[in-house]
Amino acid sequence: MHRSRRNDGGHSSTPQNGSRMYTIESRVRYSECDVQGNLSLVALTNYLQDCSTFHSEDIGRGIDYMGERNIAWLIAAWQIEIERLPHFNERISINTWCHTMSHTLASRNYVICDAGGNTLVRADSLWFVFDFDQGRPVRITEEQHVYLSDEPALDMPPTKRRFKASGIAEEAPQLTVSRMHLDTNLHVNNAQYLNMAEDALACLRKPNTSKAQPRIRRLCIQYQQQAHLGDVIYPRIYRKGNTDTVDLVDGNGRSFATVHFESADDEAPDGVTQA
Repeated sequence: MHRSRRNDGGHSSTPQNGSRMYTIESRVRYSECDVQGNLSLVALTNYLQDCSTFHSEDIGRGIDYMGERNIAWLIAAWQIEIERLPHFNERISINTWCHTMSHTLASRNYVICDAGGNTLVRADSLWFVFDFDQGRPVRITEEQHVYLSDEPALDMPPTKRRFKASGIAEEAPQLTVSRMHLDTNLHVNNAQYLNMAEDALACLRKPNTSKAQPRIRRLCIQYQQQAHLGDVIYPRIYRKGNTDTVDLVDGNGRSFATVHFESADDEAPDGVTQA
């Protein structure tokens, strides 16, 4: 594997050309941990998207470059496989590369490794270019091919652009988008939908549930429409076996994002009302 690194204070990584894997290194902070002292799912997702953001900056396709053209790379879907969550104070590396690019979608892989090079997390993702002047996705131009890597794609199932939750839904309390949910594009940040989905599941857990929560082995997130300041989001939860699917919808039932949690086969979700 070809890697480039950069030193960036608490993180590290270095500029590279588009044909190589891009890597940042970090150390799991206490503020990034869940109640068990492991990297939280939200922090994990932030590491993935931060790695690709640093990659963009270091190849000259960063926030300023895209902002001058009033375009942005937006994510359509995540597929994340978790072997083990790193724990507090553990040193990790986050690696990313773009393995495929069509006229409308780019596919980007990620691997998180421990200090010994063991794979902890693998992920695939789908991205598109959004033009804010036109208010819609646009064709990926040749200048964006600088992202393409000669690293092969991970051996993972195809990442689905859309899936539909089915069955009988349970409702969690609605929430209103506030400024804390927004990013520089003035819409809800990708990882915030995961946070909302986890909170929705927590609302349905029985009181006095033990500290231990099911070990999530696979996480899929699909984004359907942007949520903005003041929008009201209604979580709908669908349960089947060892999976929980949280559909975050608007007042008309249209999805903002759908989050699919799959726990280990021997660890059914704890303390959640069965639909």
